[in-house]
Amino acid sequence: MKERIRGIRNFGLRTFAVFWRNEEGIGTLEIVLIAAVLILVAILFKDWIMNFLRSLMDSAEGKAGTIFD
Repeated sequence: MKERIRGIRNFGLRTFAVFWRNEEGIGTLEIVLIAAVLILVAILFKDWIMNFLRSLMDSAEGKAGTIFD
């Protein structure tokens, strides 16, 4: 039984090592992870981002109004 578990573990380690060295899918994985982190940050800081954008737009609107006076 121990030999069988050891064989399965070695097979898993070899498979992981081959997968780790294969760089074909790394670019896609990186893009998916970055997108997931950006979505998570946007969800967590949604209220802060919206307040910041509102104040920025209000400031720009106020300054644009003074140009034409």
